[in-house]
Amino acid sequence: MYDFTKVRRNLEARGFSVSCFATAEEAVDYLDKKLDGRTIGVGGSVTIRDMGLAQRLEGHNQVSWAWTGGTHADAAAAQVYLTSVNGLAETGEIINIDGTGNRVASTIFGHEEVYFIVGRNKLAPDYDGALWRARNIASPKNAQRLARKTPCAVKGDKCYDCSSPERICRALTVLWEAPNGIGRSEVVLIDQDLGF
Repeated sequence: MYDFTKVRRNLEARGFSVSCFATAEEAVDYLDKKLDGRTIGVGGSVTIRDMGLAQRLEGHNQVSWAWTGGTHADAAAAQVYLTSVNGLAETGEIINIDGTGNRVASTIFGHEEVYFIVGRNKLAPDYDGALWRARNIASPKNAQRLARKTPCAVKGDKCYDCSSPERICRALTVLWEAPNGIGRSEVVLIDQDLGF
């Protein structure tokens, strides 16, 4: 199993709760038991989609997800918010890039609890590496997935800092500390490659 010791220690020092799992299935079981009878908003996340997490939670929670017919407004009003990250530095910084801002806004304010579901492929050694990963790996792959007419979507190779009207990189957040203190934000680390 990947040694999450360093990133866990650094995230906890920044006020995040952290849980670690060997597989996505174990993480889904954990969250399925932990979240019950709640309203849950889900950010646009290939990681969460591929894990089947939202579908599992729908059995005993009210889940709002734009990908399955919900609205961004419903997700923003939920008690709990689930998302992933575009880059996670082993030094503890969490980086996300967003097109409309709904996902990044929900990681900062408005929910009782926020869960960041993170596969090992999202990790980078430091802040600069996590930022590079978010811009040059996650964002081009998401632009390709969304069939956007942007330079990065053509090859999926890097950010061109374009001015395309279909650009999906419009907002960047860096969480240096857990917003609103300890207990609100949990990072769920999974020893599998998940999402972009």
